Amino acid sequence: MTTSRASIIVPASGMGLYVHVPFCKTKCPYCDFNTYQGIENLMEPFLPSLKAEIQSWGETLAHPAVTSIFFGGGTPSYLPPGYIEQILACIQSSYQVDSGAEITIEANPGDLDAAACAGILAQGVNRLSIGVQSLDNDLLNLLGRRHQASEAVDAFQAARKAGFDNVNLDLMYGLPNQSIHQWRKTLDSLTSLEPEHISLYALTLEEGTPMHRWAEEGKIPEPDPDLAADMYQYARESLAAAGYHHYEISNWSLPDRACGHNLVYWENGPYLGVGPGAHSRLGDWRFWTVLSPRDYNTKATAWAQSGIQPADDLVETVLESVQTLGGWEHLGPETICSETMFLGLRLLDGLNLSGASARTGVDMAGKFQAPIQECIDLGLLVRDGDCLKLTESAYLIANQAFTRFLG
Repeated sequence: MTTSRASIIVPASGMGLYVHVPFCKTKCPYCDFNTYQGIENLMEPFLPSLKAEIQSWGETLAHPAVTSIFFGGGTPSYLPPGYIEQILACIQSSYQVDSGAEITIEANPGDLDAAACAGILAQGVNRLSIGVQSLDNDLLNLLGRRHQASEAVDAFQAARKAGFDNVNLDLMYGLPNQSIHQWRKTLDSLTSLEPEHISLYALTLEEGTPMHRWAEEGKIPEPDPDLAADMYQYARESLAAAGYHHYEISNWSLPDRACGHNLVYWENGPYLGVGPGAHSRLGDWRFWTVLSPRDYNTKATAWAQSGIQPADDLVETVLESVQTLGGWEHLGPETICSETMFLGLRLLDGLNLSGASARTGVDMAGKFQAPIQECIDLGLLVRDGDCLKLTESAYLIANQAFTRFLG
């Protein structure tokens, strides 16, 4: 293999680090993520396996800089006390974590009382992402959530009391039997709490999930896209009035509180994912770990014990070894350019074409001249000098623009 070592080494500016926790106390019927309930017996071996993978990547990549850490899942807050602290200690010893790094953990409201929030904060986490989803108990029951509306509010207040000053709240809209009145009430109630960040996601009935089957069987109505669009528009208006900046299609923040970790993805930057099913993108390569938590516990330990070390043929070493842990693919110039375009256009302030060109080494305005003009003619994009961005009317149909940049 002739690929240079530099194509996979993390740049001096650093990378994002994602930690996948596959455990849930209960799995929601709409969820198609790599998460599982009823496998608590795998938690104990998961910890040393995860730490082994973290340490091995640190050694292999020569202890690179890390700008953000995100614990996702699954339900990271469901891990036993002390696990997050041990994982973070392992990360700190294996990487050069920026002193101001954003460290986020996703949490279920039912896991967050005053003591739990204080404990999470004490372990080094500085940003909390709470899966509220709704403040209507009937809708929460439909979604299979294990908390009630009052617990979600209590969880936020507990986080504040513990000292968290950077909190995201997740909400879902376009739910079966959800009315616009319910949506307005939920959104207004959560906005009044003044979280630093709010993420809003329309329900998608993913094939293979219980909710998808229920809809096919007529047990629940199919989502109403027109009603969902009305809910989205209400959110845009009400959140703007409350001082939130709509910086990404599904995300709003107070000034300077955008999610730094997710910005790495949208800017097509480098990131390392650890844990079962986690994906990474370093240099011209994307790779991933095995999905099964049981297989992961075995393979991650064996992979780490293989003694991978930095070498002149680092790319070949990593790609050969990572096949024992999961798989990989090479990202050609076409893929990198396409992904830079459609990921960057998710950011509503727009994509700087010169900046994208500098990152990819390709004249992006010239390369995509035809699809850019087509999208402008269709009213999907607008160009202001070097800035290309979605029109407001295209926010909910952005894929019509994105697909035109695929090779």
